[in-house]
Amino acid sequence: MSGVEGRAIVITGAGGGLGREYALLLAREGARVVVNDLGGARDGSGGGSAMADGVVAEIRAAGGEAVASYDSVATQVGAEAIVRTAVETFGAVHGIVSNAGILRDSSFARTTPEDWDAVIKVHLYGGFHVIRAAWPYFREQNFGRVVVATSTSGLYGNFGQANYAAAKLGLVGLVNTLAIEGERYGIRANAVAPLAATRMTADIAPPEVLDTLPAAQVAPVVGHLLTEELTDSGAVFVVGGGLVRRVALFQNSGVRFDEPPTMEIVAKRWAEITDLSHVARGVNPLG
Repeated sequence: MSGVEGRAIVITGAGGGLGREYALLLAREGARVVVNDLGGARDGSGGGSAMADGVVAEIRAAGGEAVASYDSVATQVGAEAIVRTAVETFGAVHGIVSNAGILRDSSFARTTPEDWDAVIKVHLYGGFHVIRAAWPYFREQNFGRVVVATSTSGLYGNFGQANYAAAKLGLVGLVNTLAIEGERYGIRANAVAPLAATRMTADIAPPEVLDTLPAAQVAPVVGHLLTEELTDSGAVFVVGGGLVRRVALFQNSGVRFDEPPTMEIVAKRWAEITDLSHVARGVNPLG
């Protein structure tokens, strides 16, 4: 078996936009797909089966294999039901694409605890719950592929998206650790920050910009990150408009003090401390 042929892959938030493109591509490549979507609005309200059912119908009409799931990623019970759908339908689970998301944008001063919790629970808790439900299967079979949807808002910040940005960068931290813990079990975990025209971005960028960012441009990269041949793990990729870039944390060579410095000494050497003319890829000094 190679590529994704025959693999059972769960895609959350697959009823439209990027998730739909991932599901259609993976099914064309021979994967067996769980199309998970709660069917709600962009802010997470409401729900229904039509979105997931529509994508499943598209896949089956083209000769592919797919099953719908309408459970919420925001709870442990819902996530376990999503993974159970894969195992009961296809006999296994080989990959997770944690793509489900909602938006509740507002400036930080206007962000309510309710809007903070709602976004964090879908994106960050959702990633945790679904991956955790699949993790025992990955370990037992010595194979697993994880792709989480991060965002340039998380990597670089964006006005009005404190909740969303915090959740999305949290997923990068999750992937970094999963890559370490999963290595001995043949598990690879990576993150993709998509730049694409979807209902999530419809009012965030100008139409002339969105016209250059079809969601279909992102899907092949996500597909590759789910293949058997993949060796990369713990990486972040920004993908959109035909451009694929890897993003990584860096640290400079730093300034060493032989004894605790005064604040004045720190201030005097601040230009050296912040100088990024000599950098190395960031590593955990405790690892």
